[in-house]
Amino acid sequence: MERGTAVARRRKFWGWGYEGEGLSDAELSTLASALRERLGITCGSIAPLPELSSISLRPPRVEAPPSLTGCCSTDPWDRAEHTLGKSFHDLVRGLRHRYDHPPDLVAFPSDESELVAVLDWASSASVAAVPYGGGSSVAGGIEPDVGPGYRGAVSVDLRHLDRVLEIDRSSRAARIQGGVLGPALEDQLRPHGLTLRHFPQSFELSSLGGWIATRSGGHYATLFTHIDEFVEGMRVVTPRGVLETRRLPGDGAGVSADRLVIGSEGSLGVITEAWMRLQDRPGFRASSSTLFSDFAGAWQAVRAIAQSGLWPANCRLLDPTEALISGAGDGSASVLIVTFESADHPVDASLERALELVRDFGGVVPSADSGGSEANRSGAAGLWRDAFIRGGHFHDAYVRMGLVQETFETACSWDRFPAFHEGV
Repeated sequence: MERGTAVARRRKFWGWGYEGEGLSDAELSTLASALRERLGITCGSIAPLPELSSISLRPPRVEAPPSLTGCCSTDPWDRAEHTLGKSFHDLVRGLRHRYDHPPDLVAFPSDESELVAVLDWASSASVAAVPYGGGSSVAGGIEPDVGPGYRGAVSVDLRHLDRVLEIDRSSRAARIQGGVLGPALEDQLRPHGLTLRHFPQSFELSSLGGWIATRSGGHYATLFTHIDEFVEGMRVVTPRGVLETRRLPGDGAGVSADRLVIGSEGSLGVITEAWMRLQDRPGFRASSSTLFSDFAGAWQAVRAIAQSGLWPANCRLLDPTEALISGAGDGSASVLIVTFESADHPVDASLERALELVRDFGGVVPSADSGGSEANRSGAAGLWRDAFIRGGHFHDAYVRMGLVQETFETACSWDRFPAFHEGV
């Protein structure tokens, strides 16, 4: 099958996205004005973007053997790009030109055999190997700060392992290479009428292997909450050999090797392939955005929907501030976005039942923000969706303005939610 096309553009060495992307000066000015007028936040001067020429990278401490020079790079741009992730801490250090722990080399293996050769050399030379998918980590997972126990570090970029290798249409599954980024994956599945339907906010710049290694959660995550819901089997290259788990649609026997690797953050090996359970592309959609003046009523409506057995594709609650910042609301009310979709049948009745539950807890349904596919692309739902997709660029902008913005994930049982929310 054809290789993905996401590698044609050069990714930024600082911040989110590709060169030429991001908020314009006019958008930055508008954002600063909105923060001041709506939230009372006065931003200082906007920090300039870092220039590669102003960054002092330490010289490489190790050299690749002649057999690997064709896939290894010491180019300053490549080394800088693979130094930091995308957390607030990473972005601040980047703005301050603090690239203290760059990889000594960046390897771009073209296939699994070349990856094996890189890991074999790294193991024999006491060089730490750090897997790299899209570079969107906010937990330090890609930073090659490996300590004094290693002679150096090589960042192993899997961007060339980006193909859908095999499709089992009858089982609705595919064997997919671990380095494929979200858009390239969906582009290759679309002609077959299939989709993974996993959309984390980092979708544009995160890979299948990265999703599995971090146990990623996605945008459409009410029914299938995390990536492990889709994994049927995988292939993992380690310094001690290749681990290939048995492909099964389900397994109830003993300890699962897949579960050992899922969420391991690349510490056990490099995920080169995975058999993934897919879905037919949805043809029926229904969506609504509802307003709550009382946040307590809003979260209780979410609980009622979650426990109803309706299984919306998306059920997302925005408090007034988040609704304001995303453009989904004016800051006077909480906004609940509920979306249903199916490849098989209309879902309008499911949405109507969900809206009955919403009204039971004081929710108001604006008529313009409820309906089929168009409602999901316009109104509050569409505005939130656009802000969600551009979240990485806004994160960069907030940091340049001197504001602290960070992402975190947590979970608690419903009985503890009121106290938890009050604490936050």
